[in-house]
Amino acid sequence: MISILLLVGVGVAVFVGFNIGGSSTGVAFGPAVGSRLVSKNGAAALFTLFALIGGWTYGREVVKTMGGDIVPSSQFTLGASVAVLFFVGLALLISNLFGVPASTSMTAVGAIAGLGLASHTLDWGVMGGIVSWWLVAPVVAFWVCAVIGRYLYPYLDAWFALDQSDSDLLTIDRTGPVPVPRPAPGTTPKEVFWSAVVLAISCYMAFSAGASNVANAVAPLVGGGTVTADQGVLLAAAAIGLGAFTIARRTLDTIGNDLTDLPLLASLIVASVSATIITVLSRLGIPASLAVSATMCIVGLGWGRATRTTTIADAASAAYRGEESATLTTGALAADSPEAIDADGTPDGGDVPEPDVPRIGDEDPADFTSQELFDPSATGRVVMLWILTPSLSAAASYVLFSLFPIYGG
Repeated sequence: MISILLLVGVGVAVFVGFNIGGSSTGVAFGPAVGSRLVSKNGAAALFTLFALIGGWTYGREVVKTMGGDIVPSSQFTLGASVAVLFFVGLALLISNLFGVPASTSMTAVGAIAGLGLASHTLDWGVMGGIVSWWLVAPVVAFWVCAVIGRYLYPYLDAWFALDQSDSDLLTIDRTGPVPVPRPAPGTTPKEVFWSAVVLAISCYMAFSAGASNVANAVAPLVGGGTVTADQGVLLAAAAIGLGAFTIARRTLDTIGNDLTDLPLLASLIVASVSATIITVLSRLGIPASLAVSATMCIVGLGWGRATRTTTIADAASAAYRGEESATLTTGALAADSPEAIDADGTPDGGDVPEPDVPRIGDEDPADFTSQELFDPSATGRVVMLWILTPSLSAAASYVLFSLFPIYGG
């Protein structure tokens, strides 16, 4: 019976890791694959490698928190571990049915909290700290990207154009004894540099995903002593890699999702900020959602970009008069660069390398209507599920463990 239960537990852990790899690979390497910097197989290999590194380093802190700090590790019997992982797998199923990325981290913590409530062993201090960071992290993500969108994005777009030539980026020089990659004819140093940046940020995103998500697959099993921490990280990384090489191929075909259609520069900003927030939290041992932080980055960046149509003084004056200060349209991220900017970042017809970016308040609202920034109904559905899934997970877990006290004494 124990052997069968162990197989079930490992199977559920693999299922969770498999789905994490399938969904996170596209988020991390979608821009790189879309820009033809790396193949799908190459993206899967890099994602697996850096997710393993993230899980092996910072991910251990999150495993420790979820496997022994929220509730004592003695509570994680094999049956309790399987039950907690079942709720995480159920969250993934719900997210697939509704077509939105539910937070596996929040759901896993909710299930563990339900176990703690039923067994009267929940550490309220640890739980309160986790929930506090859940509230702080999205706010930080929003405002960091809002400031970038309002004050820096147009200059970045003008100075660091990320256009890529139609030809291959690199060619292989086979004249020597060792093949050496070299820039292809027509490839500029600027293109090589920014292509390397895109690839590096994708790997950083994979590291962050591994650091935050490895615990979701194996923390209960590690906490209960069913597997060691090393075995757990390797098991989760293998399952994540399996998902990256299989079901992730579909998500890699899509740059963006129902929430927005991001240009490459915006994708890099969102990836950098959200991955940094989650990496820091993982180092602190806080299980947090990469999807939540990334989405708030998207909304914040677009909101900040759209507010360039009015100054703070004009907005305050209009608010005082009871009028609308400006029409803030969606599509701020997808707006084209100012027409006066050449591809090399210099004003059209001029030699001065200073970007001709309209000042705040001089932006034409019509420039921000080319595409939607986000679908309000889709965003509302995502936020609702982010609130509901951990809440329902905690409630269902509490009921289950209250009726069936299969946890440790």
